Amino acid sequence: MSAKTPSPMIAILLILGGAVFGVLGVSHTSYTLLDLCNPQYLVPVDPSVAHAMANSALRLSGGRTNMWRAWIGFNFSHSLGLLLVAALALWAGFRIKMLPVGIIMPALTLIGCIYLVLCLLYWFRSPAIDVAVGTGCFAAAWLLSLKTPTPTFPS
Repeated sequence: MSAKTPSPMIAILLILGGAVFGVLGVSHTSYTLLDLCNPQYLVPVDPSVAHAMANSALRLSGGRTNMWRAWIGFNFSHSLGLLLVAALALWAGFRIKMLPVGIIMPALTLIGCIYLVLCLLYWFRSPAIDVAVGTGCFAAAWLLSLKTPTPTFPS
């Protein structure tokens, strides 16, 4: 490893963190798709709540959608966000020698921290642990990059 080459550990940490977010995104997408046909994963325990959601318009929509459809849409968009974070991290990990890591790694760490706060405030234990692991990988990669000389690119 020359003075201009980033540590392979940085790439490994980005790929590992991206894989964690990818598994979360794929799982969330799968559960949401399965709930379209047979709601049993991302649904209230009390079936009357889901029924009430399906029969209650979303005020913001002016009656054009109901809370159940909004809930499904939220879950799909949340899945997309997780998959985009995963894609960025994986892309950065595989292209580490050609990236402006000073921008990407702090951004991934910040996004991961925001997801972690959301997990701790609104979700449950399992995703919080997974998001903490993925975010920890991003933060460790960023810290390692601060100790590794940044590669210079030919003009």
